[in-house]
Amino acid sequence: MQEGYLPEGFVEDAWYVAAWDHEIGPDALFARTLLGRPLVFYRRADGGVVAMDDRCCHRAAPLSIGRREGDCVRCLYHGLKFDPSGACVEMPGQERIPPMARVRTYPVVERDRFVWIWMGAPERADPAAILSFFWHASPEWAMKPGYIHYQAHVQLIVDNLLDFAHLSYVHPTTLGTARNAQVRAQVEPIDGGLRITRWALDDEMPPNHRRVARFQGRVDRWQIYEWHPPAFMRMDAGSAPAGTGAPEGRIADVAMKFRHTSVQTPETARTSHYFFCQARNFALDDPAVTEAIFQDVSTAFAEDCAMIEAQQKILDATPGFRPVATVHDQALTMARQLVRARLQAPSQETTP
Repeated sequence: MQEGYLPEGFVEDAWYVAAWDHEIGPDALFARTLLGRPLVFYRRADGGVVAMDDRCCHRAAPLSIGRREGDCVRCLYHGLKFDPSGACVEMPGQERIPPMARVRTYPVVERDRFVWIWMGAPERADPAAILSFFWHASPEWAMKPGYIHYQAHVQLIVDNLLDFAHLSYVHPTTLGTARNAQVRAQVEPIDGGLRITRWALDDEMPPNHRRVARFQGRVDRWQIYEWHPPAFMRMDAGSAPAGTGAPEGRIADVAMKFRHTSVQTPETARTSHYFFCQARNFALDDPAVTEAIFQDVSTAFAEDCAMIEAQQKILDATPGFRPVATVHDQALTMARQLVRARLQAPSQETTP
Protein backbone atom coordinates (compact mmCIF):
# COMPACT_ATOMS: atom_id res chain seq x y z
CA MET A 1 0.00 0.00 0.00
CA GLN A 2 1.36 3.39 -0.92
CA GLU A 3 1.83 6.25 1.48
CA GLY A 4 -1.11 8.17 0.04
CA TYR A 5 -4.74 8.01 1.06
CA LEU A 6 -5.74 5.29 -1.43
CA PRO A 7 -4.22 1.80 -1.68
CA GLU A 8 -2.08 1.02 -4.70
CA GLY A 9 -2.44 -2.28 -6.50
CA PHE A 10 -4.94 -5.11 -6.16
CA VAL A 11 -5.24 -8.13 -3.90
CA GLU A 12 -4.62 -10.87 -6.46
CA ASP A 13 -5.19 -13.98 -4.37
CA ALA A 14 -8.89 -13.62 -3.73
CA TRP A 15 -12.26 -14.68 -5.06
CA TYR A 16 -14.05 -11.76 -6.68
CA VAL A 17 -17.55 -11.36 -8.01
CA ALA A 18 -17.36 -11.02 -11.79
CA ALA A 19 -21.09 -10.78 -12.49
CA TRP A 20 -24.59 -11.73 -11.45
CA ASP A 21 -25.53 -15.04 -13.06
CA HIS A 22 -28.12 -13.43 -15.36
CA GLU A 23 -25.54 -11.09 -16.89
CA ILE A 24 -23.82 -13.97 -18.71
CA GLY A 25 -26.38 -15.36 -21.14
CA PRO A 26 -26.43 -18.76 -22.84
CA ASP A 27 -25.20 -17.53 -26.24
CA ALA A 28 -23.53 -14.11 -26.13
CA LEU A 29 -19.99 -13.18 -25.18
CA PHE A 30 -19.79 -10.91 -22.15
CA ALA A 31 -16.90 -8.47 -21.64
CA ARG A 32 -15.90 -6.98 -18.30
CA THR A 33 -12.65 -5.56 -16.95
CA LEU A 34 -11.59 -6.76 -13.49
CA LEU A 35 -8.46 -5.67 -11.61
CA GLY A 36 -7.31 -3.84 -14.71
CA ARG A 37 -7.60 -6.93 -16.95
CA PRO A 38 -10.06 -7.07 -19.85
CA LEU A 39 -11.85 -10.45 -19.67
CA VAL A 40 -14.43 -12.25 -21.76
CA PHE A 41 -17.03 -14.64 -20.33
CA TYR A 42 -19.36 -17.13 -21.97
CA ARG A 43 -21.29 -20.28 -21.16
CA ARG A 44 -20.45 -23.71 -22.48
CA ALA A 45 -23.23 -25.93 -23.79
CA ASP A 46 -23.54 -27.48 -20.32
CA GLY A 47 -24.15 -24.01 -18.81
CA GLY A 48 -20.79 -23.68 -17.09
CA VAL A 49 -19.04 -20.31 -17.30
CA VAL A 50 -15.67 -19.84 -19.03
CA ALA A 51 -13.51 -16.79 -18.23
CA MET A 52 -10.44 -15.86 -20.25
CA ASP A 53 -8.33 -12.87 -21.18
CA ASP A 54 -10.13 -10.75 -23.74
CA ARG A 55 -7.06 -10.70 -25.93
CA CYS A 56 -6.14 -12.95 -28.81
CA CYS A 57 -2.57 -14.20 -28.48
CA HIS A 58 -1.88 -13.36 -32.15
CA ARG A 59 -2.39 -9.61 -32.45
CA ALA A 60 -4.26 -8.70 -29.24
CA ALA A 61 -7.67 -8.36 -30.87
CA PRO A 62 -10.50 -8.54 -28.30
CA LEU A 63 -12.15 -11.95 -28.30
CA SER A 64 -15.35 -10.37 -27.00
CA ILE A 65 -16.04 -9.08 -30.51
CA GLY A 66 -15.45 -12.55 -31.89
CA ARG A 67 -18.05 -15.30 -32.02
CA ARG A 68 -19.05 -18.44 -30.20
CA GLU A 69 -18.56 -21.71 -32.03
CA GLY A 70 -19.83 -24.53 -29.84
CA ASP A 71 -17.81 -24.38 -26.64
CA CYS A 72 -15.06 -22.38 -28.34
CA VAL A 73 -14.45 -18.73 -29.20
CA ARG A 74 -13.16 -17.59 -32.59
CA CYS A 75 -11.22 -14.36 -32.99
CA LEU A 76 -12.68 -12.46 -35.91
CA TYR A 77 -9.42 -10.73 -36.83
CA HIS A 78 -7.52 -13.71 -38.28
CA GLY A 79 -9.77 -16.58 -37.27
CA LEU A 80 -7.87 -18.27 -34.43
CA LYS A 81 -10.18 -20.47 -32.38
CA PHE A 82 -9.74 -21.16 -28.67
CA ASP A 83 -11.28 -23.90 -26.55
CA PRO A 84 -12.49 -23.44 -22.93
CA SER A 85 -9.01 -24.20 -21.60
CA GLY A 86 -7.64 -21.26 -23.59
CA ALA A 87 -5.72 -23.42 -26.05
CA CYS A 88 -5.77 -22.50 -29.73
CA VAL A 89 -7.36 -25.42 -31.59
CA GLU A 90 -7.51 -23.90 -35.06
CA MET A 91 -5.24 -21.48 -36.89
CA PRO A 92 -6.52 -20.87 -40.44
CA GLY A 93 -3.92 -21.49 -43.13
CA GLN A 94 -1.55 -23.21 -40.73
CA GLU A 95 -1.57 -26.89 -39.77
CA ARG A 96 0.90 -26.79 -36.90
CA ILE A 97 -0.32 -24.81 -33.91
CA PRO A 98 2.51 -23.66 -31.64
CA PRO A 99 1.99 -24.62 -27.96
CA MET A 100 2.28 -20.99 -26.86
CA ALA A 101 -0.81 -20.14 -28.91
CA ARG A 102 -3.23 -19.85 -26.04
CA VAL A 103 -4.92 -17.31 -23.81
CA ARG A 104 -5.09 -17.33 -20.06
CA THR A 105 -8.23 -18.71 -18.42
CA TYR A 106 -9.39 -18.27 -14.82
CA PRO A 107 -11.07 -20.50 -12.22
CA VAL A 108 -14.79 -19.73 -12.06
CA VAL A 109 -17.49 -20.88 -9.60
CA GLU A 110 -21.21 -20.08 -9.71
CA ARG A 111 -22.74 -19.84 -6.26
CA ASP A 112 -25.60 -17.87 -4.70
CA ARG A 113 -26.39 -16.28 -8.09
CA PHE A 114 -22.87 -14.80 -8.26
CA VAL A 115 -20.25 -15.70 -10.83
CA TRP A 116 -17.04 -15.85 -8.80
CA ILE A 117 -13.58 -15.61 -10.36
CA TRP A 118 -10.12 -16.23 -8.91
CA MET A 119 -7.66 -13.67 -10.24
CA GLY A 120 -4.47 -14.93 -8.59
CA ALA A 121 -2.37 -18.04 -9.07
CA PRO A 122 -4.86 -20.78 -10.06
CA GLU A 123 -3.29 -23.44 -7.86
CA ARG A 124 -4.29 -21.38 -4.81
CA ALA A 125 -7.97 -21.14 -5.80
CA ASP A 126 -10.02 -22.87 -3.09
CA PRO A 127 -13.81 -22.72 -3.64
CA ALA A 128 -14.31 -23.48 0.06
CA ALA A 129 -13.11 -19.94 0.78
CA ILE A 130 -16.03 -18.36 -1.09
CA LEU A 131 -18.34 -16.46 1.27
CA SER A 132 -21.98 -17.52 1.56
CA PHE A 133 -24.78 -15.24 0.40
CA PHE A 134 -27.50 -17.87 0.79
CA TRP A 135 -30.39 -15.39 0.71
CA HIS A 136 -29.79 -14.74 -2.99
CA ALA A 137 -31.34 -18.08 -3.95
CA SER A 138 -33.28 -19.18 -0.85
CA PRO A 139 -37.06 -19.60 -1.16
CA GLU A 140 -37.33 -18.04 2.31
CA TRP A 141 -36.03 -14.70 1.02
CA ALA A 142 -37.00 -12.41 -1.86
CA MET A 143 -34.76 -9.91 -3.59
CA LYS A 144 -33.88 -8.17 -6.86
CA PRO A 145 -30.19 -7.97 -7.83
CA GLY A 146 -28.57 -4.62 -8.59
CA TYR A 147 -25.40 -3.27 -10.14
CA ILE A 148 -23.70 0.16 -10.20
CA HIS A 149 -20.59 1.26 -12.07
CA TYR A 150 -18.47 3.68 -10.04
CA GLN A 151 -15.97 6.23 -11.27
CA ALA A 152 -14.04 5.85 -8.03
CA HIS A 153 -11.43 3.73 -6.27
CA VAL A 154 -12.91 0.67 -4.58
CA GLN A 155 -11.48 1.67 -1.18
CA LEU A 156 -13.69 4.76 -1.04
CA ILE A 157 -16.77 2.55 -1.44
CA VAL A 158 -15.52 0.21 1.29
CA ASP A 159 -14.90 3.16 3.60
CA ASN A 160 -18.44 4.38 3.02
CA LEU A 161 -19.96 1.00 3.87
CA LEU A 162 -17.99 0.72 7.09
CA ASP A 163 -19.23 4.08 8.41
CA PHE A 164 -23.02 4.20 8.71
CA ALA A 165 -22.86 7.55 10.50
CA HIS A 166 -23.14 9.11 7.05
CA LEU A 167 -26.72 7.81 6.70
CA SER A 168 -28.08 10.81 8.60
CA TYR A 169 -26.72 13.26 6.04
CA VAL A 170 -26.36 11.44 2.72
CA HIS A 171 -29.61 9.46 3.02
CA PRO A 172 -32.13 11.50 5.07
CA THR A 173 -35.06 10.48 2.83
CA THR A 174 -34.04 6.87 2.15
CA LEU A 175 -31.97 4.93 4.71
CA GLY A 176 -31.15 7.34 7.50
CA THR A 177 -32.53 8.90 10.64
CA ALA A 178 -30.97 11.58 12.83
CA ARG A 179 -29.89 8.84 15.25
CA ASN A 180 -27.44 7.26 12.78
CA ALA A 181 -24.83 9.96 13.30
CA GLN A 182 -25.04 9.55 17.07
CA VAL A 183 -24.81 5.76 17.42
CA ARG A 184 -21.34 4.36 18.12
CA ALA A 185 -20.77 1.05 16.40
CA GLN A 186 -19.33 -1.96 18.19
CA VAL A 187 -16.47 -3.31 16.07
CA GLU A 188 -14.85 -6.69 16.66
CA PRO A 189 -12.46 -8.87 14.66
CA ILE A 190 -13.80 -12.15 13.30
CA ASP A 191 -12.11 -14.82 11.22
CA GLY A 192 -10.37 -12.82 8.52
CA GLY A 193 -12.70 -9.84 8.80
CA LEU A 194 -14.79 -7.57 11.02
CA ARG A 195 -18.22 -7.62 12.62
CA ILE A 196 -19.88 -4.24 13.11
CA THR A 197 -22.97 -3.98 15.32
CA ARG A 198 -25.25 -0.97 15.55
CA TRP A 199 -28.50 -0.72 17.53
CA ALA A 200 -30.82 2.29 17.58
CA LEU A 201 -33.37 1.69 20.32
CA ASP A 202 -36.71 3.51 20.46
CA ASP A 203 -35.86 5.31 17.23
CA GLU A 204 -38.03 6.62 14.44
CA MET A 205 -38.51 4.22 11.57
CA PRO A 206 -36.19 5.00 8.60
CA PRO A 207 -37.99 6.10 5.45
CA ASN A 208 -37.21 2.95 3.44
CA HIS A 209 -38.62 0.72 6.21
CA ARG A 210 -41.67 2.93 6.67
CA ARG A 211 -42.66 2.46 3.03
CA VAL A 212 -43.01 -1.33 3.42
CA ALA A 213 -43.75 -1.61 7.16
CA ARG A 214 -46.43 -3.87 8.60
CA PHE A 215 -46.67 -1.77 11.78
CA GLN A 216 -46.36 1.86 12.84
CA GLY A 217 -44.61 3.73 15.61
CA ARG A 218 -41.18 3.71 17.21
CA VAL A 219 -38.75 0.90 16.52
CA ASP A 220 -35.73 -0.93 17.82
CA ARG A 221 -33.51 -1.05 14.76
CA TRP A 222 -30.41 -3.12 14.12
CA GLN A 223 -27.60 -3.26 11.57
CA ILE A 224 -25.25 -6.18 12.20
CA TYR A 225 -22.83 -6.70 9.39
CA GLU A 226 -19.72 -8.65 8.54
CA TRP A 227 -17.03 -7.25 6.31
CA HIS A 228 -14.34 -9.37 4.69
CA PRO A 229 -11.44 -8.23 2.51
CA PRO A 230 -11.00 -7.26 -0.20
CA ALA A 231 -14.56 -5.81 -0.37
CA PHE A 232 -17.48 -7.94 0.85
CA MET A 233 -20.26 -6.88 3.18
CA ARG A 234 -23.08 -9.13 4.45
CA MET A 235 -25.65 -7.51 6.72
CA ASP A 236 -28.48 -8.63 8.97
CA ALA A 237 -30.74 -5.61 9.45
CA GLY A 238 -34.26 -4.79 10.47
CA SER A 239 -36.81 -2.90 12.49
CA ALA A 240 -39.05 -4.30 15.24
CA PRO A 241 -41.67 -2.51 17.37
CA ALA A 242 -39.81 -0.72 20.17
CA GLY A 243 -39.65 -2.60 23.44
CA THR A 244 -40.69 -6.01 22.06
CA GLY A 245 -37.38 -7.68 22.81
CA ALA A 246 -35.40 -7.52 19.57
CA PRO A 247 -32.05 -6.78 21.30
CA GLU A 248 -32.56 -9.98 23.34
CA GLY A 249 -33.36 -12.00 20.25
CA ARG A 250 -37.17 -11.94 20.48
CA ILE A 251 -38.20 -10.75 17.01
CA ALA A 252 -41.91 -9.88 16.70
CA ASP A 253 -43.88 -11.43 13.85
CA VAL A 254 -44.54 -8.00 12.32
CA ALA A 255 -40.86 -7.04 12.40
CA MET A 256 -39.06 -6.44 9.12
CA LYS A 257 -35.94 -8.55 8.65
CA PHE A 258 -33.51 -7.91 5.81
CA ARG A 259 -30.32 -9.45 4.51
CA HIS A 260 -28.18 -7.02 2.60
CA THR A 261 -25.36 -7.65 0.13
CA SER A 262 -22.76 -5.09 -0.90
CA VAL A 263 -19.87 -6.46 -2.94
CA GLN A 264 -17.28 -4.46 -4.84
CA THR A 265 -14.79 -5.60 -7.46
CA PRO A 266 -12.14 -3.20 -8.78
CA GLU A 267 -12.35 -2.51 -12.49
CA THR A 268 -9.29 -0.26 -12.61
CA ALA A 269 -7.39 1.85 -10.09
CA ARG A 270 -10.12 4.52 -10.39
CA THR A 271 -13.28 2.60 -11.36
CA SER A 272 -15.25 -0.13 -9.62
CA HIS A 273 -18.09 -2.61 -10.02
CA TYR A 274 -20.71 -2.66 -7.26
CA PHE A 275 -23.09 -5.62 -6.84
CA PHE A 276 -25.91 -5.29 -4.31
CA CYS A 277 -29.28 -6.52 -3.14
CA GLN A 278 -31.65 -6.09 -0.21
CA ALA A 279 -33.43 -9.37 0.56
CA ARG A 280 -36.42 -9.69 2.90
CA ASN A 281 -38.24 -12.55 4.65
CA PHE A 282 -41.79 -11.09 4.50
CA ALA A 283 -44.35 -10.49 1.73
CA LEU A 284 -42.39 -12.94 -0.38
CA ASP A 285 -45.02 -13.19 -3.12
CA ASP A 286 -45.59 -9.45 -3.53
CA PRO A 287 -43.56 -8.11 -6.47
CA ALA A 288 -44.58 -4.55 -5.58
CA VAL A 289 -42.71 -4.85 -2.27
CA THR A 290 -39.67 -6.26 -4.09
CA GLU A 291 -39.67 -3.33 -6.48
CA ALA A 292 -40.25 -0.74 -3.74
CA ILE A 293 -37.30 -2.04 -1.73
CA PHE A 294 -35.10 -2.21 -4.82
CA GLN A 295 -35.95 1.36 -5.83
CA ASP A 296 -35.29 2.68 -2.33
CA VAL A 297 -31.89 0.97 -2.13
CA SER A 298 -31.01 2.02 -5.69
CA THR A 299 -31.87 5.63 -4.89
CA ALA A 300 -29.76 5.51 -1.73
CA PHE A 301 -26.80 4.00 -3.53
CA ALA A 302 -27.05 6.64 -6.23
CA GLU A 303 -26.71 9.16 -3.39
CA ASP A 304 -23.58 7.34 -2.20
CA CYS A 305 -22.22 7.19 -5.74
CA ALA A 306 -22.60 10.93 -6.26
CA MET A 307 -20.77 11.66 -2.99
CA ILE A 308 -17.97 9.13 -3.53
CA GLU A 309 -17.32 10.12 -7.14
CA ALA A 310 -17.10 13.76 -6.02
CA GLN A 311 -14.72 12.66 -3.26
CA GLN A 312 -12.56 10.87 -5.84
CA LYS A 313 -12.26 14.04 -7.92
CA ILE A 314 -11.08 16.00 -4.90
CA LEU A 315 -8.54 13.34 -3.96
CA ASP A 316 -7.20 13.27 -7.52
CA ALA A 317 -6.75 17.04 -7.34
CA THR A 318 -5.09 16.94 -3.89
CA PRO A 319 -2.90 13.80 -3.79
CA GLY A 320 -1.24 14.76 -0.52
CA PHE A 321 -4.49 14.62 1.47
CA ARG A 322 -4.29 13.29 5.02
CA PRO A 323 -7.57 12.63 6.87
CA VAL A 324 -8.55 13.87 10.31
CA ALA A 325 -10.11 10.86 12.04
CA THR A 326 -13.40 10.76 13.96
CA VAL A 327 -14.88 8.18 16.33
CA HIS A 328 -16.80 6.65 13.42
CA ASP A 329 -13.60 5.65 11.59
CA GLN A 330 -12.69 2.62 13.71
CA ALA A 331 -14.06 -0.03 11.36
CA LEU A 332 -12.68 1.49 8.16
CA THR A 333 -9.26 1.93 9.79
CA MET A 334 -9.21 -1.75 10.79
CA ALA A 335 -10.42 -2.77 7.34
CA ARG A 336 -7.65 -0.81 5.66
CA GLN A 337 -5.15 -2.65 7.87
CA LEU A 338 -6.58 -5.99 6.69
CA VAL A 339 -6.32 -4.91 3.06
CA ARG A 340 -2.75 -3.73 3.60
CA ALA A 341 -1.85 -7.12 5.08
CA ARG A 342 -3.34 -8.91 2.08
CA LEU A 343 -1.45 -6.67 -0.34
CA GLN A 344 1.80 -7.39 1.48
CA ALA A 345 1.22 -11.15 1.93
CA PRO A 346 4.09 -13.38 0.69
CA SER A 347 1.74 -15.15 -1.73
CA GLN A 348 0.69 -11.88 -3.34
CA GLU A 349 2.01 -11.56 -6.85
CA THR A 350 1.12 -9.70 -9.99
CA THR A 351 0.21 -12.15 -12.71
CA PRO A 352 0.71 -11.38 -16.41
